[in-house]
Parts: sequence; C-alpha cells; structure tokens
Amino acid sequence: MMDNLDILIAIIVMSLANFATRLFPFLFFVSREPPAFIIFVEKTFPPIIMTILIFYSLKHINLNVVPYGFSEISAVIVTVLIHLGLKNYLVSIISGTLFYMMMVQYVF
Repeated sequence: MMDNLDILIAIIVMSLANFATRLFPFLFFVSREPPAFIIFVEKTFPPIIMTILIFYSLKHINLNVVPYGFSEISAVIVTVLIHLGLKNYLVSIISGTLFYMMMVQYVF
C-alpha cells in the first residue's frame, strides 16, 4: 500500500514527465519549420485515430443476439454525421461516445 509520500512523489514524477513532453516540441522547433514527416503526422493522426476507434468499438458486435449491434452502429453513424457537419474530431468523438453510453444505459 502506498502512503501519502509515495503518492506525492508519483504525482510529481508524472507531472514533470507530462510537462517535458509538452515542452519538447517548442524547444526543438523554435527556430525552424518542422520536418515534412511531423506535418504529415499532424494532418493524418486524427482520422487514423477515429478509424482505430471505430474498428475497436465494432469488434465485439454479436449479430446473432438482439439488439444486433444497434447501439454501436448507430453511435458510429451519429459520430460520422456530427463530424461531417462540424468538421471537429474532438466534438465528434465526445458526442458519439455520449450517444453510445446513453444508448447502452437507457435504451438497450
């Protein structure tokens, strides 16, 4: 069992690691343009993550049992529609997740 000092040390270490990862890009690219690879990753990372989330959320659907994946598939459709309308990945992911949780908790 961790005592209060261990918890405090863990929080400090995690905070410093988080701060360092946030600070590093500003220090490294302060005087020059980022390489083409970084710009490519910056532009393609959100759609790649959305695709991974969709496949992950659909991998355990059992089409032989009611409700036949209705909650999952409808949440994906809602996410896509919101993203097509707003063009904001964060809002799309959060909205789709909330819709799915409401479907699971209150409908099925």
